[in-house]
Amino acid sequence: MQALSPPPSSSSLSSSIVGTSRRRRPPTGPLVVHCIHRSYDSVNFPAGVVSSRSDWQSSCAILSSKVVGQEQPPESRSGGDNGPTAAAADSIASVNGHKTIDLDLVPIDNNRPLPLQKPLTITDLAPAPMHGSQLRVAYQGVPGAYSEAAAGKAYPKCEAIPCDQFEVAFQAVELWIADRAVLPVENSLGGSIHRNYDLLLRHRLHIVGEVQLPVHHCLMALPGVRKEYITRVISHPQALAQCEHTLTKLGLQAAREAVDDTAGAAEYIAANNLRDTAAIASARAAELYGMQILADGIQDDCGNVTRFVMLAREPIIPRTDRPFKTSIVFAHDKGTSVLFKVLSAFAFRNINLTKIESRPHRNRPIRLVDDANVGTAKHFEYLFYVDFEASMAEVRAQNALAEVQEFASFLRVLGSYPMDMTPWSPSGGD
Repeated sequence: MQALSPPPSSSSLSSSIVGTSRRRRPPTGPLVVHCIHRSYDSVNFPAGVVSSRSDWQSSCAILSSKVVGQEQPPESRSGGDNGPTAAAADSIASVNGHKTIDLDLVPIDNNRPLPLQKPLTITDLAPAPMHGSQLRVAYQGVPGAYSEAAAGKAYPKCEAIPCDQFEVAFQAVELWIADRAVLPVENSLGGSIHRNYDLLLRHRLHIVGEVQLPVHHCLMALPGVRKEYITRVISHPQALAQCEHTLTKLGLQAAREAVDDTAGAAEYIAANNLRDTAAIASARAAELYGMQILADGIQDDCGNVTRFVMLAREPIIPRTDRPFKTSIVFAHDKGTSVLFKVLSAFAFRNINLTKIESRPHRNRPIRLVDDANVGTAKHFEYLFYVDFEASMAEVRAQNALAEVQEFASFLRVLGSYPMDMTPWSPSGGD
């Protein structure tokens, strides 16, 4: 772009407008230069700097050329001796013989106030919604897994993000790749998923909710495959255990093989065209991977339910207007008699415990019972995970934890969150 020098009569105006433009320039967004002309004849500027519309247009052209030259990167400004580059020339107009950007000259009324920037509202500062399509929810498995169905039940219309491991789902939330994670912690038939209990302690995520999902297993194979041709059944270890008696009743003389995921088993069969292998997975997995359902509802117990927890980077505010559940983990170092004292802190306050889970203390796996006997008597050191029906907003829950802390060497609240009170049908599908 050619350098343009302002005429003597407009030098003070140019420097004044440039200084004002820099102070009032918005922090973000494309550069916008507003030049205002009061009438089509003459303008009375302060101190009589410009007296005609042509001089005013020249000053605006000079100002615009300078601002554009300052905002463009060096490579876009170096158009050579022949002027600006072709890309910059597309947005250049000619005003009174000077090349500049489109000034959009609009005469305005003297009494009309200039448009001001819209103030921020509470909506602009509100956090992301707890539910909705804007949430990204991580789960372990592939599309069609029961964890995906749990994520959809917990957060309808969310963007579900599959993860190949539980650890990856935790890290996805910590690294802001996902907003929430929905992970299983226990099943009514298979018991606790210990891996996730260990990860709850290792990571700093907070439990913000729970969801219970009925599990409806299906035996599936490639289209055209009959049950008598099946020599192998693959699925998640818990799914195989939950269907063991039914598979025997079906007369399948097939080997059982464990894989990482129920839906992943169906995907594996479809991808490798395995016509001698069947999978145990959900009906949605059969639909997604083009499988044929050989037997429906093959779980040994029709009341098969998996409990999932929802994890977030920040905890929610406990309330008392609806049933809440609180999850904690603690450790003690004064023998098994302390456990009774800890649990009595809840019993004396009429707080119902819904779950207690013990896990070996990784940092202190063994404790010496009899130091005088050179430590010949030893037993395991445990961490205890407890769920109880009370909100941390209740005084009784706060007092109970204050008493627990007196006996515990370690105490951490994993989350205080609403209980899942939705009804479910044991014979329902996914």
